[in-house]
Amino acid sequence: MARSLGPILPTFEMRCSRSLACLIVLLTLMLGACAPLQQAVNTPSQGSIPYSGSGYPTLAPLLRRVTPAVVNVSVESKILPEEHPFLRDPEFRRFLERFNLPFPEGPMDGSRQSVGSGFIVDAQRGYVLTNRHVIEDAQSITVTLKDRRSYRAQLVGSDRTADIAVLRIIPVPPGLQALEFGNSDALEVGDFVLAIGNPFGIGQTVTSGIVSALGRQGIEGETGDLIQTDASINPGNSGGPLVNLGGQVVGINTALIGPGGGNVGIGFATPSNRVRSAMYRVLRGRG
Repeated sequence: MARSLGPILPTFEMRCSRSLACLIVLLTLMLGACAPLQQAVNTPSQGSIPYSGSGYPTLAPLLRRVTPAVVNVSVESKILPEEHPFLRDPEFRRFLERFNLPFPEGPMDGSRQSVGSGFIVDAQRGYVLTNRHVIEDAQSITVTLKDRRSYRAQLVGSDRTADIAVLRIIPVPPGLQALEFGNSDALEVGDFVLAIGNPFGIGQTVTSGIVSALGRQGIEGETGDLIQTDASINPGNSGGPLVNLGGQVVGINTALIGPGGGNVGIGFATPSNRVRSAMYRVLRGRG
């Protein structure tokens, strides 16, 4: 005997309606939860990454804050004359004396102009940090700010092992800005960095790259571990800062490897922690 389906059909329809309602509610909740995520993915965060007026990412706000503290360093040094090579031969000297002949004249005293970079570390006292090799044998040092104001600077002291020198602008000009040091021990390969300086004496220039390697050693003329970067470092960049995207100094640009002295993406900076320790030693020794 067949059962009647009359009482079953309404129950089945009610169950389907309930299931459908639950499914709609579930989909609504899922879409509501995904909507903020989708919006976050599609809409860049204006607070963390600056955007230009055209809507593209830019480092301009960071550089407006950092670059006024970076300076050009011009050095005039004396070139000592060398004795004529023939006069080093005692037989040649005796020959000239015997026949009363004049001795060949040596080169006249001369001067050499060189350029580098630096950055202000104490705006109130006018302290500027640069590489020691930039100001070696200097007779006069001129510091030029980004706004093209130029001032004479005095050598406070230097540290050969870290290749740093501390200069002081006297009198201290108004409106100086200083950079702060970051923790170079926190650097990792792949971190973005900016190199700021005066390459080839053409004026303040900014280049960007990443930390290519850490703990580099055996670089000619340098001691201790160095930061390697592919941010362009050229002659004239020495003494300028290597900064992170927070605007902190994580190194001081000091050397490069390249044919003819040009950049091929292999530059080196002394880590900021070592630079800072050497700077404090110099200042303590002064006072």
